[in-house]
Amino acid sequence: MSESKRALEVAVRAARAGGRILKRRMAGLRRSQFSKKGPCDWVTEVDKESERAILKILRKEFPGHSIKAEESAPAEAAQPRQWLIDPLDGTVNYMHRFPMFCVSIGFVERGKLEAGVVYDPVREELFTARRGQGAFLNGRRIRVTSCSVFDEALVATGFPFRAKDKMDLYIGSFRKVFLKTGSIRRAGSAALDLAYVACGRMDGFWEMALQPWDMAAGALLIQEAGGRVTDFFGRPEFLEQGHVLAGNRPIHRKLLRLLAPYFRGKI
Repeated sequence: MSESKRALEVAVRAARAGGRILKRRMAGLRRSQFSKKGPCDWVTEVDKESERAILKILRKEFPGHSIKAEESAPAEAAQPRQWLIDPLDGTVNYMHRFPMFCVSIGFVERGKLEAGVVYDPVREELFTARRGQGAFLNGRRIRVTSCSVFDEALVATGFPFRAKDKMDLYIGSFRKVFLKTGSIRRAGSAALDLAYVACGRMDGFWEMALQPWDMAAGALLIQEAGGRVTDFFGRPEFLEQGHVLAGNRPIHRKLLRLLAPYFRGKI
């Protein structure tokens, strides 16, 4: 069995373990279980419990791999094989029992995304991808949309809540897209937004100031579903930059033409 195939199988098991905790604990959430990491950046005891369950599985199966997870600090020293984990993407949604959240697990080998899982425990939707092997939703192959008309496209976005100093810059980009595209959605989970682009529920997506664990799994889903993922200037360094632009190829191209000149020299 190849390393990426085994990694995907273990990641699925780990994502389901974390997801079961999220689903089971959601109804009994109390305010005392919430705490702030920073402005508008929250963590719950359930984030941490989900992460512990995920890490237990990954560390047992892959003791030589490094792990970068949202709730673990400091991050482990990078190794050729690394896991990027968000045990609860969409924490604020989860706190309010708004059913738009997920577990996201990405596997990187020598700088390349090799496997990814996005798991929505409420809808029981498991998105999986492995480099060169396609993207799937509950075992069925998925593809990005064929939409090429920008004013008919449905585009997703997210607010830069971790970088409010960039809000004016972001609002400018929102205005540019809003005036040209069919419609925009902001649901509060970047990983699910990316998964929805991959399976054809959205045509494109852009967001600023994300973390690698927000994007890794969803980005691979889109790439394996026939779409494109870059930074705002068409470069592949979105995991390092934190600014991501994604979509089917025609909509990605139109978003890039619209946003690259706007952001140039500003970020």
